[in-house]
Amino acid sequence: MTTTPDPLHLDATRVLSAWRAPTADQDLLRGDYLAFLDSHPDAMTRGNRIGHLTGSALVVDPSREAVLLTLHPLVGRWLQLGGHVEASDATLVHAAHRESVEEGGIEGIRVDPAPLRLDRHRVRCRDGRGGEDLLDHLDVQFLALAPPGGVEQRSSESLDLRWWPWAALPQDTDASVRALVQAARARLDASD
Repeated sequence: MTTTPDPLHLDATRVLSAWRAPTADQDLLRGDYLAFLDSHPDAMTRGNRIGHLTGSALVVDPSREAVLLTLHPLVGRWLQLGGHVEASDATLVHAAHRESVEEGGIEGIRVDPAPLRLDRHRVRCRDGRGGEDLLDHLDVQFLALAPPGGVEQRSSESLDLRWWPWAALPQDTDASVRALVQAARARLDASD
């Protein structure tokens, strides 16, 4: 019996296969993600309790001077906006866009369809039965631009939501978020 491949799974495989990683480390991680997708038909769902792909976006203000970060209640740190891929998402980019709008409250965000970077991290993840497991999030991170006049609005998924200037990120910002901010700045500088 042949099963029809999941469109989200196919999309993630296509996006990652086409992406040109900016560094050797990122290219190795890209290969790990593709291997994970190849060996796990449920890699796009929370049902995979080893890990799953997630989508996030670093939202940059229209003046390109600040980034929008959320104080995540489970992690207790300032992070980019993002989260799990849902069955209603048409693509991985759509998941990052949806999560950005849900968590940041800004309509009209534009997400660059090319990944900015990848970040694999172990997190406590709700299991859907009232508990949590420690598993891998294979995060595909995108760059997003907020529209002029867009106003952020904190969601129930955040303890706080703020714009932070490039050079004045919160003191306890971890290395992965700092690397994401640096990559976003480099891409924006290259596009000017």
